[in-house]
Amino acid sequence: MRSTVIKLREADDVSRRLRAALAHVDVLLPSLRVDLSSCTDTLTEPLLDLGRCNIATAERLIAALAEEG
Repeated sequence: MRSTVIKLREADDVSRRLRAALAHVDVLLPSLRVDLSSCTDTLTEPLLDLGRCNIATAERLIAALAEEG
């Protein structure tokens, strides 16, 4: 079983990589963060809270995903 600290580090690393990947396609999710309570749960994997974004950001995210599809 992974410790809370290890789970938190892994989630933080993924969060940073996701933020960088989104920035590469000009998408900023200001509320993107690690859900800390999920890192302490022994039954689930850590979760990222993608948070809220405005419509323009959602449109950029849709466009970026469509380019990859």
